[in-house]
Amino acid sequence: MSKYPFLDKLGITELNAGCYDGRTWAASGEIITPISPITGQPIGPKVQLASVADTKRCLDHMMQAKAQWALTPAPKRGEIVRQIGNALRDNLVPLGQLLSLEVGKIIAEGKGEIQEYVDICDYATGLSRQLPGQVLPSERPGHFMMEQWHPLGAVGIICAFNFPVAVAGWNAAVSLVCGNTNIWKPAPTTTLCSIATQRIVANVLEKNHISGAVATFAAGGVDVGELIVDSPLVNLVSFTGSCKVGAKVGAKVASRFGRSILELGGNNAIVVMDDANVEMALRSLLFAAVGTCGQRCTTCRRLYVHESLYENFVTRLSALYQKLKIGNPLEDGVLVGPLHTLAAVGIFESTVKKAVAEGGKIRVGGKAFHNDPSVPGPNYVQPTIIEIDSKAEIVKEEAFVPILYAMKFKTLDEAIALNNNVEQGLSASLFTSKIQNQYQWLGPCGADTGICNVNIPTNGAEIGGAFGGEKATGGGRESGSDSWKQYMRRQTATVNYSSSLPLAQGINFDA
Repeated sequence: MSKYPFLDKLGITELNAGCYDGRTWAASGEIITPISPITGQPIGPKVQLASVADTKRCLDHMMQAKAQWALTPAPKRGEIVRQIGNALRDNLVPLGQLLSLEVGKIIAEGKGEIQEYVDICDYATGLSRQLPGQVLPSERPGHFMMEQWHPLGAVGIICAFNFPVAVAGWNAAVSLVCGNTNIWKPAPTTTLCSIATQRIVANVLEKNHISGAVATFAAGGVDVGELIVDSPLVNLVSFTGSCKVGAKVGAKVASRFGRSILELGGNNAIVVMDDANVEMALRSLLFAAVGTCGQRCTTCRRLYVHESLYENFVTRLSALYQKLKIGNPLEDGVLVGPLHTLAAVGIFESTVKKAVAEGGKIRVGGKAFHNDPSVPGPNYVQPTIIEIDSKAEIVKEEAFVPILYAMKFKTLDEAIALNNNVEQGLSASLFTSKIQNQYQWLGPCGADTGICNVNIPTNGAEIGGAFGGEKATGGGRESGSDSWKQYMRRQTATVNYSSSLPLAQGINFDA
């Protein structure tokens, strides 16, 4: 019996294989000991990672299952995904607990992430019965022209640590109903919750007599990721991670004429106008800047407040920061857990030091909890607000830690320019009561982000809308809207049902 009962409920054993090739759970790579960022101590179970050879076996088995799955009617594929959603729903609590233990999220966010996978399964199930095509008018008499969509083939899903299950689900559920086979590579530091999730998916496939190679799994290192990125067998690579690595992934996939979905950095901003609902803005800022200890790609990292509200607003926000309960995220009432790794603590400290060197003033926080008995491990830091000039170079850098830069502005035009003056373009929010401000913000010369909000935080996206951003964020889109098109290939088909052969554009090519 584990000291964490939810591990037993999910079938996590003393040693777990980090590879599922569609037939067996077997891995031959390095054996690792997962560490919880909550305590900095081993969770207990070990994982044997997938090797390159294991991953090649997954790809081979996927190719063997590809045709069968592509020829399965889309509504039938949707029924399988519906059952996956139900199985995840049945295990939502233990999976959410394991995710929180391994990632460091508060328990509400851990359960919420599993719920996202459930929700996208519901969405994909409906999508399976309405994947559209269209009939197009032909200029040639006796001709029928249509556009149709076919499965793309094989999809590689490479996830980051901060949303190890939800992002995998966004891709997997939609890709499966589109008729593709998948290979999922989770982050090496979130192997246990990924293995538990994959087992649930594999069990559903097995119960329905569907080849498990429709959804394979390889929890490995950089070499495994590189194989997936480089393999011509993988038609689409969905990568979530840093801008630096994402740029390399995109270039490699493009060099072999593959497709990529890149979900990279954010450096998101919230703008508070002089006519804003201040109470709503304060609540939103707290969640946007501090949720997941600042480790969301949609975390708010830049705060622009109208000069007439600035001092009062930042003072009140700082007071709320000082009331935050920091500690074990599995405990009730805790709002801020740990950073995921000790390396992130070092990034936090060096970023604070650099911001101060560039003229920044710490309003609240700024320190790490080194050997502090008030927290259960070494990965904890104080959520921090730093007042700084909007022209400071560090404001353009994304550190992926809970540091919020607070700055003033005078006009909405200035705020839009400041918002857009970073490499990334994921999410941005404006707080205002004036409809003119709202539509300027949302307009073609407004915020240049893929997610653009009014009077809500930068984070907390719903699965019904396409998720992704512009510029160095990668340009990819996952989840809802018409994101499904990325997982399919478009085909224009024309049938001549007449006995003559008229050519397009009125061309006469008779001898």
